[in-house]
Amino acid sequence: MTREDELEQAEEQFFDALLRSDAAELARLLDPEFLLIDVITGSEIPGRVLVDVVSSGQLVFDSIERLGRRVRLYRCVSIVTGQTRIRGRVDRDAFETHSRYTHVYVPAAGGWRLVSAQGTPIASVSTL
Repeated sequence: MTREDELEQAEEQFFDALLRSDAAELARLLDPEFLLIDVITGSEIPGRVLVDVVSSGQLVFDSIERLGRRVRLYRCVSIVTGQTRIRGRVDRDAFETHSRYTHVYVPAAGGWRLVSAQGTPIASVSTL
């Protein structure tokens, strides 16, 4: 399996863990220093907090559609960028977002660990 294949597998496992609210799998995939920059609020969310809100049902992902990706490989880090359309709920309040994301991975025993993630909303463009 190539490094690119391994990263694609890590990406699939990450998004699948979110959809299934699988806290154990999510914790396994995230580096202890993981930090998420939230796509909606721009706030910093440590990995343990993300795992807690997903496992508690406070944050639920109803659907995640991945729209392409680009993988850049370096000696000690790999970066995956792509787009998603996500529907979910925070405390029963529905949200929907179309965004670009950046995921930063580092190699670790047993595979890749996600150390950083950031989402940026894609604004709707209106025509005149």
